[in-house]
Amino acid sequence: MLVEVLGIPVHPLLPASRPIGPPPPSSFACTLEQEPSALHLPSLQLAIQLFAWIIALIWLWKAISAAIGIRSLPNLLSPAFDQTIPVEVHITIIVPARNEQSAVRACIESLLAQDYPNLHILAIDDRSTDHTGSILADLAARNPHRLTALPITALPPGWLGKTHAMALAARHAIALHHPTWLLFTDADILFHPQAIRRSLVAAEAERADHFVALPTPIIKSAGEAMLLGFFQVMGFWAIRLWRVRDPKSKRDSVGVGAFSLIRTSAYQQVGGFDQLRLEILEDLAFGRRVKLLGLRQRAALAPGLVKVHWAPGARGIVEVLTKNLFALFRFYISLLLAACCSILLFGVGPVVALAFPATRLPGLLAIVAIASMYRLVYRVSGNSLSSFWLFPFAAVLLTYSLLRSMVITLRQGGVIWRGTFYPLADLRKHTTPRW
Repeated sequence: MLVEVLGIPVHPLLPASRPIGPPPPSSFACTLEQEPSALHLPSLQLAIQLFAWIIALIWLWKAISAAIGIRSLPNLLSPAFDQTIPVEVHITIIVPARNEQSAVRACIESLLAQDYPNLHILAIDDRSTDHTGSILADLAARNPHRLTALPITALPPGWLGKTHAMALAARHAIALHHPTWLLFTDADILFHPQAIRRSLVAAEAERADHFVALPTPIIKSAGEAMLLGFFQVMGFWAIRLWRVRDPKSKRDSVGVGAFSLIRTSAYQQVGGFDQLRLEILEDLAFGRRVKLLGLRQRAALAPGLVKVHWAPGARGIVEVLTKNLFALFRFYISLLLAACCSILLFGVGPVVALAFPATRLPGLLAIVAIASMYRLVYRVSGNSLSSFWLFPFAAVLLTYSLLRSMVITLRQGGVIWRGTFYPLADLRKHTTPRW
């Protein structure tokens, strides 16, 4: 039986046909709610692809720049630097030491074994509470013409222990020995017998005012190789070592606490460490002052000539970095958090990109570039190539180290290093700008 509805015959057991015309308001609203997500999904995918390509291209650019630029750095192992130096060129080597009884003897003995005769070592016992002082005194008694042990019993206010020790030793050396060069190093560094002579030859040949020999890390565990390898790779991002010699490239300066060689006249022009009394990263700040004053700064590769064991294991390295990393960003929370995001993005992002077909190619290119930079680090410092496979984990661990440095420093209200507390307010006031 047919029933008429609005003049249209409809069977009572069949649903009515959809009327011609616009949909009901509720249906129209649902359509509007679904359309934006459908429209935005392709745009989001395109943005992710674009971002993956940007990361890959930046890694490729960094890798190519480093591979080309590193070739311009002198290598101290070159036969060109295996020469003699006139005896009138005198060098004083300054070694500050605080509670270094496990390492200081080997360091001083490696300096005493140098094949360059016209040198004097000034070792400073900076308020040590272990046997460091007695070890230095014993070595000085056996080598009175080449080694002086200088004890410090108190730290004046407004100084870090290390900068105070180095400033005091430099004044002592300049007044008594009148050296041509000053070399600042650490108490845990090991020197090849030819390290000083070859460095002086290179510094004189380059007409340098400030000369830095890049140390070779001593790797004793997989954790150390993992973290130090990634740290060195990221170092190529922060400092273009091949641009250090360019006086116009003001942002590219270098300072290395393991080997900082400077002419005495340049040291006095810079103002010495008296100008860096509360500077946590005194080596970087010193190199920065040298560059900003327009003095000639040079860096050189020194594979196996200057060696250092940073710390035992990855955990030990993280402990050392706790003092330094927040200071690297001038104690600004925003800068450190931005660095954390960048490290995760560029260190973990390429691996994540491999999981998706749309970003697999840029992810693969980024990983190839990272591998080439690890190979470059291997050539420069001898770090294991196998640590390359752990770079995403190293990125996460470095990020953790950054955050740990910030949290601990803020919680303590300052930095505790070698048993001495330095208030954060004082450190911020005397921090040298990095950029």
